[in-house]
Amino acid sequence: MTTSVRVFDVTRIRNDFPILARTVRDGKPLVYLDSGATSQRPNQVLDAEREFLTTCNAAVHRGAHQLAEEATDAYENARAAIAGFVGVDSDELVFTKNATESLNLVTHVLGDDRFERHLGPGDEIVITELEHHANLVPWQELARSTGATLRWYGVTDDGRIDLDSLELTAAVKVVAFTHQSNVTGAVAPVEELVRRARAVGALVVLDACQSVPHMAVDFHALGVDYAAFSGHKMLGPSGVGVLYGRRELLNAMPPFITGGSMIETVTMERTTYAPPPQRFEAGVPMTSQVVGLGAAVRYLDEIGMDAVAAHEHTLVEAALAALGAIDGVRIIGPTTAEDRGGAVSFVVDGIHAHDLGQILDDEGVAIRVGHHCAWPLHRRFGVAATARASFALYNTVDEVAALAAAVRRAQEFFGEVPA
Repeated sequence: MTTSVRVFDVTRIRNDFPILARTVRDGKPLVYLDSGATSQRPNQVLDAEREFLTTCNAAVHRGAHQLAEEATDAYENARAAIAGFVGVDSDELVFTKNATESLNLVTHVLGDDRFERHLGPGDEIVITELEHHANLVPWQELARSTGATLRWYGVTDDGRIDLDSLELTAAVKVVAFTHQSNVTGAVAPVEELVRRARAVGALVVLDACQSVPHMAVDFHALGVDYAAFSGHKMLGPSGVGVLYGRRELLNAMPPFITGGSMIETVTMERTTYAPPPQRFEAGVPMTSQVVGLGAAVRYLDEIGMDAVAAHEHTLVEAALAALGAIDGVRIIGPTTAEDRGGAVSFVVDGIHAHDLGQILDDEGVAIRVGHHCAWPLHRRFGVAATARASFALYNTVDEVAALAAAVRRAQEFFGEVPA
């Protein structure tokens, strides 16, 4: 069992993550810069899951024995901790298997005519060109199934939402956007987008996958109606996601998936449904994963999200400076750290992103290459793929230097060092 973190000390923090001590590729130290895809887990999270599974593992909300009671308490205590972490109440927080399912839950219900806010022909859905496919494809499907029209904000040359590219009308019923781009790192102007949506009576859906793990986020204060994020991107287990929904909306929504645990009464003729959040958690939930995610938010809380954000801001500044100093490297996104998160995407002249990723891997540097589930955004910038370094609280400035050195090594390997 590890001790808790009380001050931001990156060396001490790294000691909580056993995987960071391993070597790769013929003994090179692992430089893990792919936390935007999935983050690593500290001992505190691993211990919490093991403790749950070895002492009180049982199905929640259904057994009458002691283990079931303790399991239910652990599950609901985790819900309370996670809700507090993002500034909402426990009954406004629904567990799903990931953020993609959370967003699909919202789009599915918005196509259900039992919900008074359901969409139909003539209605409009607004997203942005920055979106991850998880916040794009479900809206395309909703538009297809309801006859609604999908529109979007364009993107500026520095990878931010172009607020001048679209005017909202009374036909707009939903505005959905990412809080922090998983490609450009740009942080969205949430307050302004919420203001515009409210002016036309539209709902606001926030993809918070890349913001909640890296900065203090309060969904009530942001004024959004729904928000989604994943456990595995914020030091927690995979297989668990979260949907925040404003209480009044959740109470009015029909279920997404039906079955056991989400019912109030059942006869052979009809069923009535349990209040939220159980209405949206059919079947036996991913209990140990929820407990692990609860441990992850307690870990982050103890460090302090302002301290986490400040540390990652330093890493981003260092990365932008180091990569910007290499001839032949082009940043896809803002080139300053203002209103910017920890995803830094780039291309290197003359080297395909996948080839670059292979050379970096040989140097022990793990990054993501490809379109990062944001194909339209890559088309917007005229590139098929980018390399992306993404940071978390356990990364160091020395690792930024290792990234830059590996990029220079790739240029030498491919003979692409600018004259």
